[in-house]
Amino acid sequence: MTLFRFAAMLVAVLTLCMLCDAQRGAFAQFQQAQPGGGRPPAAAPTGPAADSAPLAAPEGVPASAAPGGQTEIQEAFTPIGLFLRADIVVKVVLGGLILVSFWSWVLIIDKGIAFSSLNRKAKRFEKSFWSGRSLEELYAQHHNRADQPFTAVFVAALREWKRSFEGGTPRENQLAGVKDRVEKAMNVSIQREVEKIERGLGYLATVGSTAPFVGLFGTVWGIMTAFQAIAERQDTTLAVVAPGIADALFATALGLVAAIPAVVAYNRFVNELGRYTGRLEAFADEFSSFLSRQLDERSR
Repeated sequence: MTLFRFAAMLVAVLTLCMLCDAQRGAFAQFQQAQPGGGRPPAAAPTGPAADSAPLAAPEGVPASAAPGGQTEIQEAFTPIGLFLRADIVVKVVLGGLILVSFWSWVLIIDKGIAFSSLNRKAKRFEKSFWSGRSLEELYAQHHNRADQPFTAVFVAALREWKRSFEGGTPRENQLAGVKDRVEKAMNVSIQREVEKIERGLGYLATVGSTAPFVGLFGTVWGIMTAFQAIAERQDTTLAVVAPGIADALFATALGLVAAIPAVVAYNRFVNELGRYTGRLEAFADEFSSFLSRQLDERSR
């Protein structure tokens, strides 16, 4: 599992680096988002030449961005631009959501790889078990390396079986106790292995249920800050209101970005775990029936 988690973390880091690379230069562009680079506006030309002179882009604004400054506005509203312009409380919320989302993707990749590996190993073990090999041979192969739930359940059951016959063949009135102990050993092993598999699913469930509310908190705080700025400027134009509202709503959007993959992955992994647990319990029942027949043969 450690190797799987390391690989998952590496993939998540590479993905995050690609996203950061796609947004490189946004900070520098955001700093230049003010029209004219902070210079005072030049006086308009007067006289007859002004009527025939072509319209030029304002000084400091690229020609491609001249019509309404659309390019600069879009650059200012990039994710990095919104983060840099946010209030300190909103920045903390956004940073926390980014970290939570990053670790969620690490767990999602890790669990996806883990379930795929468990299903392959289970199929391989079942094929070996039902191939006609002796129980002693299988036990010798797996008792020192129970690296998956199926082998762990098999080893636990056969170890308890061997202990029951260490002092010789049990009497007929003791056979029922041997069967119960073997079944309990398998049930305990199944419970222990299922607990190992479901580690991390609680984290995904928590992220899926709380991340939207954390993002909503950032939105409420950002809107309060935006209204405070409006009151200080005493100006309610769209140019004043829009940036603050956009910064606030970005927190809710990021909360949903963190929550939706976590909820989808949690539901998928819970279904995968349910199917795998049913498959493991079916194997335990079949193995218990096989050992019960062995007990009946020895009692004759």
